[in-house]
Amino acid sequence: MIRTDLIAPISELLLRHASNTPDKAAFEDAARVATYAQLERETRNLAANFRAEGLQPGERVGVWLENSVDWVISVLATIRAGGVAVPISADSKPGEVAYRLEDAGMSMLVAAPGTLATLDDIRRDHGAAPKTVIFSGDAPDGHSSLSELTRTGGGALPDEDMDAVSTMVYTSGTTGRPKGVQLTTRSMLWVNAACWNPIIGMGPDDVILSPLPLYHSYALNFCAMSIVANGASAYIMEWFSPDRALDLLATDRFTLMPGVPTMFHYIMIRARERGGNPFRTLRRCCSAGAIMPAALNKEFEDLFGIELLDGYGITETSTMVTMNWPNSQRVPGSCGLPLPGLAVRLIDPATGKDAEPGAEGELACRGPNLMQGYLNKPEATASALRDGWYHTGDLAKMDASGFVTITGRLKELIIRGGQNIAPAEVEEAIAQMDGVLDCAVVGVAHETLGEVPVAFVVDDGEPGTDIGAVRAFCKDRLSAYKLPSDLRKIPEIPRTGSGKIMRFKLRDLYEADA
Repeated sequence: MIRTDLIAPISELLLRHASNTPDKAAFEDAARVATYAQLERETRNLAANFRAEGLQPGERVGVWLENSVDWVISVLATIRAGGVAVPISADSKPGEVAYRLEDAGMSMLVAAPGTLATLDDIRRDHGAAPKTVIFSGDAPDGHSSLSELTRTGGGALPDEDMDAVSTMVYTSGTTGRPKGVQLTTRSMLWVNAACWNPIIGMGPDDVILSPLPLYHSYALNFCAMSIVANGASAYIMEWFSPDRALDLLATDRFTLMPGVPTMFHYIMIRARERGGNPFRTLRRCCSAGAIMPAALNKEFEDLFGIELLDGYGITETSTMVTMNWPNSQRVPGSCGLPLPGLAVRLIDPATGKDAEPGAEGELACRGPNLMQGYLNKPEATASALRDGWYHTGDLAKMDASGFVTITGRLKELIIRGGQNIAPAEVEEAIAQMDGVLDCAVVGVAHETLGEVPVAFVVDDGEPGTDIGAVRAFCKDRLSAYKLPSDLRKIPEIPRTGSGKIMRFKLRDLYEADA
């Protein structure tokens, strides 16, 4: 059953909960709690001030903050103002932020006070600067503070168009340039109506522990948009720490927890070391963002006695495509069944026709949760969205009962602990080093993270291109999770006749040398 009554404009949902449960906690972090009455009022005031600052419908507002209640308020207020919220990872480097500011043409940015010097550098070095910057916490002189703009506001807000783009999440592609995935409020809330509410069971009585980075579509959907849709409550961890998660779980407040496989792995290790079962009040956990190993799933459930439901999702589908159902027979290693109301097919890459039953094919899907397209990338959009179907680039098999198992990728993305890494982006950074003549990056299997990037370098023979030097050089150009974990020097990068890197040969070389 798809809960279509939970698909409504953000303003309507907030007003509903503010009227029915005004004193109920909506979002909480280590610093503050926002009730539904406060959440409705503060997002309304901030939205009105966005409009007063000149924000026009469809204009983009960057949110460059740590996980926090302020993060949620900034995103929801942007949607209420008719803008497009664009989350930016808090640990993004200047070049990464500059690219997003320029590509999205952001007119406004909500940022932490400590970013002022970095923004000045971005303006000087890249020429990228939003018209208005609003700071959370204590604002530098000459700038507005988020707390002031949420306290008072006035003026009418536009009617929300649920089918207009309201959020845009950047995801890395095989070209190395991040793509802005344009999503609507309807597509995001449809995932809740078809998955989080009816399958996972999220409802108004739930209190969610959120360890996920909010700038990902998975967390944005589960831990922000769906909380508001269901009238639930969420505690937002600023960053993931297994010990901090276990401490919070020990308060016996929480009923649901999302995560990625790596998080559950580390929580399980620390829980064994600390002793006891931390999941006394949780009904279940759910996992997405990366493939859940069947052995990890079974070990977790056997140890703690609660369900860990695995699903498959991607940013371009507003998060989820498949999910395992609770209290049901599951196929080990499978990411579950297609969501109700979502069409899924497997396409033989060689013929372009539907794959035979049980055979491997590229997974494609069609439904209300598909993106509107990639910003400023019509060719990439046309390639991904064909005849109403989104072609994921992931290979899968489907059994006779409809259970989907992801088997590989046509794409070259490296997924490290649920974080997407484009090899070409890392290669571009390494190639700027003195002494590097050529380089390539591939993903190799890792026991806990799923995959990690490994660099292959052709150098001039002089010292200075070992793994330590490469990581040190790249740390100011790339986020920490994108840094290569290992390095191999080779005489030549294997390429096709057209110059494309033959990554499978490098992967085979690394595995043979391991």
